[in-house]
Amino acid sequence: MILRFDFGTPLHTGACVLSLPVQKDPVPFLTVSALAEGAVTLSLPLGQGDMLFGLGEQVGPVNRRGRRYVSWNSDEFNHTEDRQSLYGSHNFLLVWREKEPFALYLDDPGRVRWDLGWTRRDQMTVTSENGDFSLYLIVPEDGEKVCLDLCAQFRRLIGRSYIPPRWALGYIQSRWGYASAEDAREVAHAHRERGIPLDGICMDIDYMDGFRDFTWDHKAIPDLKGLCGDLKEQGIHLIPIIDAGVKKDPKYDFYREGHEKGYFCRKEDGEEFAAAVWPGLSAFPDFFRREARAWFGKGYEALLDEGLDGFWNDMNEPALFYSPEGLREAFGALEGRREALETGDYGAAFEMLGAVGGVKNAMADYRRFYHETDLGKTRHDRVHNLYGGLMTLSAAEAFERAAPEKRILLFSRSSFIGAHRWGGVWMGDNFSWWSHLKLHLRMLPSLNMAGFLYCGADVGGFGADTDEELLIRWLQLGVFTPLFRNHSALHTRLQEIYRFPAWETMRDIVSVRYALLPWLYSELMQAILWDRMLFRPLCFDYPRDETAREIEDQMMLGRDAMIAPVTEPHATGRNVYLPEDMLCVRFRTWEDRDLIRLPAGWHYVRAKEAEFLLFVRRGSFIPLCRPADRSDYVSTDSMYLVGWLGGEDAALPFYEDDGTVRDPEKEKGLSTLKAGKGWAWDPKGRKLDTAGLC
Repeated sequence: MILRFDFGTPLHTGACVLSLPVQKDPVPFLTVSALAEGAVTLSLPLGQGDMLFGLGEQVGPVNRRGRRYVSWNSDEFNHTEDRQSLYGSHNFLLVWREKEPFALYLDDPGRVRWDLGWTRRDQMTVTSENGDFSLYLIVPEDGEKVCLDLCAQFRRLIGRSYIPPRWALGYIQSRWGYASAEDAREVAHAHRERGIPLDGICMDIDYMDGFRDFTWDHKAIPDLKGLCGDLKEQGIHLIPIIDAGVKKDPKYDFYREGHEKGYFCRKEDGEEFAAAVWPGLSAFPDFFRREARAWFGKGYEALLDEGLDGFWNDMNEPALFYSPEGLREAFGALEGRREALETGDYGAAFEMLGAVGGVKNAMADYRRFYHETDLGKTRHDRVHNLYGGLMTLSAAEAFERAAPEKRILLFSRSSFIGAHRWGGVWMGDNFSWWSHLKLHLRMLPSLNMAGFLYCGADVGGFGADTDEELLIRWLQLGVFTPLFRNHSALHTRLQEIYRFPAWETMRDIVSVRYALLPWLYSELMQAILWDRMLFRPLCFDYPRDETAREIEDQMMLGRDAMIAPVTEPHATGRNVYLPEDMLCVRFRTWEDRDLIRLPAGWHYVRAKEAEFLLFVRRGSFIPLCRPADRSDYVSTDSMYLVGWLGGEDAALPFYEDDGTVRDPEKEKGLSTLKAGKGWAWDPKGRKLDTAGLC
């Protein structure tokens, strides 16, 4: 059951697809308090064993209790433990307690503060600084698996998640620095020559003409359509980046049209707002306006005509390096302080550093410009968290116009619940740190709870220099995430697989992904179409298991599997907790694998550097296919079943479609594979090899 309560004058954000009546009774569970300047606080006493899950893309543990966070989409390069905001705001929180568990969602596009037992360990407080929001309270209908029930109800409230094309589950190679057709061809050739599977190449900002959106450097890429065609013949899709800021340049046709038609955000006095990002001073489309989204979407349509069929949106919080007004204020603050600086006044030095450093993504700048919303002229900071998601909507609407029957790949850095219907997300600018490998794993279930199923992190790390062992272990986690992309920053170590001495080991890891791809696609599609989570903390599936409640470095995957990646350097194995009997599949290659039957409980499982683990519930099985160097060549005509049946027959719901149709008929794509001792059956008559069943 879902109850809705409105506070102030909520803006229609588009996050929820169900229209629910507004309740007038007191809010259950929570104490509501009005604060100064219109803010509203919701508070809840916390019992000793209460657990808090959700909030999507945030640092820290899966159980959020004891932490504090701020919903404020931030261009945050350093994902360290003290960070309270990242690129997305996903205001869904699940309160799991023995009596009266529930979940809440704040449909609030402004700044929200979450004190989850940080100030007082026995108290949770949630503060909406705007005070204008809709609160949705969800109470469980299933008394057994409460967390799964609450998440499923929420997913039905916010609508079906984005469906990527099937090829987007293939391996993608990216780097900030790919700037030319030759760069793309070299990457493609190096992968194909060595038999390393590849389905996509991402190009960062350097491919553009002066960082101008929807352009490319015609000297570096003289024939974009020809390049796309050549790569597609090899089964490789070219995926360009698109930024939110549009360069202010009267000679730039796209900017000139947007300026003349008034599609950019304006300051209170009506002057066009400008701030610097990669192209220099830029204007920012008012994505709240349908006509502005349609105009910006024309840029995507033009690139679709060139043969592109995948995009990633970036810098769309929006990131602001500085504004002219902010610079003037910073310089003004330093006037008259030169003498103090020259005499070594440390106070003046800190003033200078604060004034100069504070111009980036300054709150004052977010208060300088306005949008045209359903509520009229609205200052940006009051609706800030919607901006990136509405850029995603602009692209999705363009795809629907230009290719209504075809899925286009789209993922974004900034997001808000609602945007999960239009595209996926990647987890932003992480680092080549073992701690960020662990963070990648921990973010998966909370993003799934918020509806973002097509997600993943930059494998190997974006910033800093990766090392061979870290990249190997990160690839082993990436094998299981829907978005499987190796991405790194300019001026860092080149981290394409083929540049490392152990490239054959890495190739074999990626090949396992392709052997599992039909099964992973099936599990992803079932999670999307039936409002399930793809990744889940163990305690969601085993709520009565007290040990499972403490496990944060293992995740349930799909219907019947569990992953437990190695996330420590120099390790040759790891401790694994099994809530029930499971089959451990230890992969070296897709064919070279060990099958180990393990009873419920704790186990130390060996996993040398070239080995990684997948666990399958007893009484279940998963299918593998012969891998290929591209997703289109992976066939389900012959599948190898792996599982521990334990003497009983088993059934696996299996979903497949053509991987391109925008609105699949979910029942039509679902069939059931069945197997028992020495036999297997498939309604489509495919060959099922039972040698891996025990």
